[in-house]
Amino acid sequence: MSFHPNEIARRGRFVSAALAVLFVLLLGAFFRTQIVENSRYALQSEENRLREVPLPAPRGIIYDRHNEVLAENVPGYSVSILSPSADSLRASLQRLAAIIPLSDDAIDVSVRRYRRAPYRPTVVLSDASFDVVSVLEERRIEFPGLIIQSAPKRYYPDGPAVASFMGYVGEITESELAAPQYRGYKTGQQVGKGGLEKEYEDSLRGTEGVRFVEVDARGRVVREAGARQDLLPKPGPPLQTNIDLELQKYMASLFADSLQGGAIALDPRTGGVLALYSAPSFDPNKFIGGIPQDLWKSLNDDPHHPLYNKVIQGRYPPGSTWKLATAAIALESGIATLDDRMPEPCTGGFQFGNRYFKCWNHKGHGDLTLAQAIEQSCDVYFYQLGLKVGLTRLVAGGIRFGGRDRSGIDLPDESRPLFPYADAEEYYDRKYGKRGWSQAVLLNLAIGQGENAQTVANMARFYTALATDGTESRPEIARHKPDRTRVFTLNEDQLAGLRAALAGVVASGTARSAQIQGTVLAGKTGSAQNSQDRTRDHAWFVGFAPADDPKIVVAVLIEFGGHGARAARIASQIIQSYLKVAPTQHINTEG
Repeated sequence: MSFHPNEIARRGRFVSAALAVLFVLLLGAFFRTQIVENSRYALQSEENRLREVPLPAPRGIIYDRHNEVLAENVPGYSVSILSPSADSLRASLQRLAAIIPLSDDAIDVSVRRYRRAPYRPTVVLSDASFDVVSVLEERRIEFPGLIIQSAPKRYYPDGPAVASFMGYVGEITESELAAPQYRGYKTGQQVGKGGLEKEYEDSLRGTEGVRFVEVDARGRVVREAGARQDLLPKPGPPLQTNIDLELQKYMASLFADSLQGGAIALDPRTGGVLALYSAPSFDPNKFIGGIPQDLWKSLNDDPHHPLYNKVIQGRYPPGSTWKLATAAIALESGIATLDDRMPEPCTGGFQFGNRYFKCWNHKGHGDLTLAQAIEQSCDVYFYQLGLKVGLTRLVAGGIRFGGRDRSGIDLPDESRPLFPYADAEEYYDRKYGKRGWSQAVLLNLAIGQGENAQTVANMARFYTALATDGTESRPEIARHKPDRTRVFTLNEDQLAGLRAALAGVVASGTARSAQIQGTVLAGKTGSAQNSQDRTRDHAWFVGFAPADDPKIVVAVLIEFGGHGARAARIASQIIQSYLKVAPTQHINTEG
């Protein structure tokens, strides 16, 4: 088949034009790619060959009131692996396990980390020892995706002594990553797990940096330095506290290894927490980098509950330490004065209806005034005073004093006290049924028993009101503006009378063995019934000194401690240490 020369020429021009258009289009595409969008594609190319390695930020240093270090950062090492897939990671970890201690559980954890964030290096060891790092460096060529880097490691110089309020840090969990307060966090990061570390996580954490490493098509690291300028981490700001480290360590030493309970010391004017200790304690340094499973199990199975903060989480009947609340309600409402006597003197017990309510002193205290009843801790007097005050007024006063509220201390997981709510009759109707209770509940409430269980921190907060002008101070470990609330209004004579009665408790009453030479200590003992073992009461003491110008309030609770005098002696020693007064030779009397 032949074509006319003109047809051939026409088709040639058409093809040439089509080729020209195609060439222009290709030239335009090349121009756009190479010139107009060069930076975009260059970045994509760079991202394909670069991997981000997070640089942990040093957490903020925590100081006591005298700038002594409570928590700091020391050099440590972390080991991570860049891997193209979960299977590849598992294979690498199984080969690593032949070189360093790496259990099957640890391998499974690392694989789960990878699946949560395949774009980040998978943390294998967050706190590797120098020996492990040395071994891995020698055999690095066998693991091309291995990343070993220096990382700040949290350290608590006084470990167990400060654990009760300090908490510890650990790797963020899957449930925490899903929580709103941890929005923006990434897998493998360290977060506060309790105490101040958790309470002030937002400020202590700092800002994570980034180091860039170059990898090949298989994800193997080919260059660790100089691939791109690193983004340096920003350390968290320091946190200043009200803690007196010297007092804190002394308080911890008083509990030693034998006692079980807790203590807190406050500045009554500001609420500043001078010391807080829960016994037995634990070493938060052992949690850094992941706690061994057997140690975690032993801590949780320990019958003494070292991980349970007995100062802010334990709830105990306040016993006779609550009698000051009953007395303050009666004085404020004009129902009684400090010189008033009750109709029936104490003969060792009090008959109410068909039940006989005993006094702790079975021989009886005789005819007492309110001030004397506080000094001698006479139950019979307060049984009758409770009846005079009445259920509604007694419950309302207890609520006003904070009996149903947390102390507000700046620590997480504080327990709420147990106490009847405002409609007391409805409360008891629901608890026992409409005909299942009587006014006898008043007798127990008046002496700090019955439906009343307080935390050690909450009782200390209440006594800051007795130590000042009726104004409670919210306990604060970190330094903030003091938060004070007036909870009762008594005149100067009434407040002075209550303080004198509390001083009498130590001078000649139930806490005679807690006297301090040259300093007047005012406070109240308590022996609270123990629901677990009714043969062994909990021992309480809450007090302050000097009585005429209080500088410190101390609350002590000893589980199964028996008489409150035992707790009083510990409180006395804490106060002596803080006020720097000469130690007193304590008398071993339970008074």
